[in-house]
Amino acid sequence: MKSSKIFAGVAVAFLNVALCTVAVGQDNATAQEVIAKVREAASALSKTGDLAQFNQKTGPWVWKDTYIFIQDCSKKIMAAHPIKPEMIGQDLSSVKDAKTGKSIYPDSDAYCKTVQTSPSGTWNEYWWPKPGEKEPSRKITYHLSAKGTPYIVNAGIYDDKATVKELSKLSSMK
Repeated sequence: MKSSKIFAGVAVAFLNVALCTVAVGQDNATAQEVIAKVREAASALSKTGDLAQFNQKTGPWVWKDTYIFIQDCSKKIMAAHPIKPEMIGQDLSSVKDAKTGKSIYPDSDAYCKTVQTSPSGTWNEYWWPKPGEKEPSRKITYHLSAKGTPYIVNAGIYDDKATVKELSKLSSMK
């Protein structure tokens, strides 16, 4: 009797740890979610051209620990950003890696051309704070052109292990 109570107690403790781990993991966006959301957002933007929907802190384009943001390649600026609205209108070449201080998009013409000519999109990595945090984390962002517009749609994952190469293979699958 006593051993079954101990076993039950251990089982409950194990289950609590497992559920907490799952709950924490659910707070992080996955690469698959990012790819799906970016593609959905690019399609919506291609149809409507409506940038306002991407500036809302709540809504379908902000989820878990990530969000969609939009760049305008005709003007070389940040066009929509739900978490840091002060970035809207900022020149792309002035957007800095939060750890190194180097420009994330040093040659915005080349960056835009690369993304606009890549049917499956591109990935890059840099350091950026997660929403609500001050310290930067490693972020890998997926970029996809919104067809028929000057816009690039973006979202990223915060991940210390994923590589641009493996994520590029994932996004090239249909």
